[in-house]
Amino acid sequence: MTTLPRFGLGTFRLKGQTVIDSVLTALDLGYRAIDTAQIYGNEAEIGEAIERSGVPRSQLFITTKVWTEHLAADHLGSSLRESLDKLRTDHVDLALIHWPSPGGAVPVAESVVALRAAQDQGLTRQIGISNFSIALMKEAIAAAGSGRIATHQVELHPYLQNRQVAAFARSQGVALTSYMTLGYGEVLADPVLTEIAAAHGASTAQVALAWALQLGHAVIPSSTKREHLQANLAAQQLKLTDAEMARIATLDRGQRLVNPEGLAPVWD
Repeated sequence: MTTLPRFGLGTFRLKGQTVIDSVLTALDLGYRAIDTAQIYGNEAEIGEAIERSGVPRSQLFITTKVWTEHLAADHLGSSLRESLDKLRTDHVDLALIHWPSPGGAVPVAESVVALRAAQDQGLTRQIGISNFSIALMKEAIAAAGSGRIATHQVELHPYLQNRQVAAFARSQGVALTSYMTLGYGEVLADPVLTEIAAAHGASTAQVALAWALQLGHAVIPSSTKREHLQANLAAQQLKLTDAEMARIATLDRGQRLVNPEGLAPVWD
């Protein structure tokens, strides 16, 4: 099984030429993992950028996420094939259920079994989930089988550290992928992060990313600026002290930024 990359490029909210430029720049800087989703409306542009980059497909790790409208067993596989066509590839490296089916309209087990079937057909190398509660995670793991859920992608940043979900995922051998690690930029002015950044000659964004990485999570920050993409990538070399990690742990205030009505589960 392909190892889940610890660091990748997020593409949420990036569309058209903006996402093409972001992906091309990131690949030029050395990024090799790209995260997208059906609902982002940018898979075709990402496919174009990858093709234009000249980076061999074998060197890339591409993630997409299946939208809620496509979670039924008779639709999931065909929707994933449409994603592959847009991405100009015969497989993705990771396919996730983006959100649990609203109101449980499609049972978790049905979607996960369909995702497993897509994996068995070679449409995706690995499978996973996103935005699940612990109860829904249990259902997904039971349906997938031991060791089949590669990652759970969740909102996680210094102001929402999601410790219960992280602990349960770890107990089940499921890697956690942090999205919104910079909290929509809200954490960048935090005094604690600012002080730690100054001590290392780093940026607050690099401190937040290094914090999540040191907790063992994967991160997928996005940017449209070359200097920010390069700085984000360099966060992998930043090592925080135990005392600094402990200080950041105190910043958790349960501040959830992504909580769409009618879509979000009952959070832990």
